[in-house]
Amino acid sequence: MSRPLAALVALAALLLAGCDSSTPTKPAPTTPPPTASAVPRPAASGCHQLTYAEAVAPTLPATTSDVSCSSSHTAETFRVGALHTTVGGHLVAADSARVQAQVASVCPDALSSYLGGDEAKLRLSMLRAVWFTPTVAQVDGGADWYRCDVIALAGDGTLAPVTGSLKGVLGGPHAGDWAMCGTAQPGTAGFARVPCRADHTWKALSVVDLPAGPYPGEDKVKAAGQKPCQQAGQNVASDALNYQWGYEWPTAQQWAAGQTYGICWAPDHR
Repeated sequence: MSRPLAALVALAALLLAGCDSSTPTKPAPTTPPPTASAVPRPAASGCHQLTYAEAVAPTLPATTSDVSCSSSHTAETFRVGALHTTVGGHLVAADSARVQAQVASVCPDALSSYLGGDEAKLRLSMLRAVWFTPTVAQVDGGADWYRCDVIALAGDGTLAPVTGSLKGVLGGPHAGDWAMCGTAQPGTAGFARVPCRADHTWKALSVVDLPAGPYPGEDKVKAAGQKPCQQAGQNVASDALNYQWGYEWPTAQQWAAGQTYGICWAPDHR
């Protein structure tokens, strides 16, 4: 009995397919996607030689700046930790406002205990916290750290060189070296903020805490410090009936940056 024509055609097609002698096409080679190398988590302590611009930058400089703390330096690491990049089960970028706000809170809050003084003493000093997070490329490679450093200001936009560690300095005998002083009365043309170990004529005495919340306006923050600063100036004067005092209140820009307090000043005759 002969097979149906359709079955023979199908069988011939299968035989032809199985005997195809053409060279199969090789798949095109693929290049693996580039991968970023994670920068190792920084050491939890150590000193560095940074410029002012490098110290206030959001990420670390490309070239290393590590130096011995026993030699002259301008920055000292006092805390290293892990970024919290997961919120409600969702991953957020390391350079997002939420993650950056975390570090902007953690580093200043930790500085007082490292320096050995209370918050008021820190506010009346020339010592400040700065912080760094990985670059976007470093985050892509798995970096998840932040680093907190302490710097000493020699003036506006200038770092003071430091020799030795600043750990505990505000609780020790050299706290006055880093206290905040001025070259003239605050608000006058010759005023510049300097460490008290430098030449100066005025000294920051105390802090006027202001209510938390939105900026109250210049009139309110100005009025809040008049009486306490007058009293602070009288307290350090040699003549209770003849003395000078000054009050420095925060601007709206300074308030937004976290300075929600004013500073009382008086001449320093020592």
